[in-house]
Amino acid sequence: MFLSDVPKGASFTVAKVTLGKEVGKRLADMGFTAGAEGAVVRVGFFHGPLQVRIRGYDILIRRFEAAGIEVEPVGDWSAVRDAARLFVRRKSSAGLRGAQRE
Repeated sequence: MFLSDVPKGASFTVAKVTLGKEVGKRLADMGFTAGAEGAVVRVGFFHGPLQVRIRGYDILIRRFEAAGIEVEPVGDWSAVRDAARLFVRRKSSAGLRGAQRE
């Protein structure tokens, strides 16, 4: 599994960074090394960046960079996925209809 697939609020352990060259080195310098534990704090809209807390720091990472970091889940992610599904904001169509009548 890759970091880009981790749901908001879930914890993980870094298995390895598959990106090479400058990007892989920069991620390793920021703390993405094998065995490091972290958690996804926030996820950007429309496949935007991820806010990841790792080694006591909050880091914003691009989605395509997160796709190059292999992780292993820590704990039970099913509760995190269920909570995300239940608290999705939905636009009320009733409010829109009333505004169009005026």
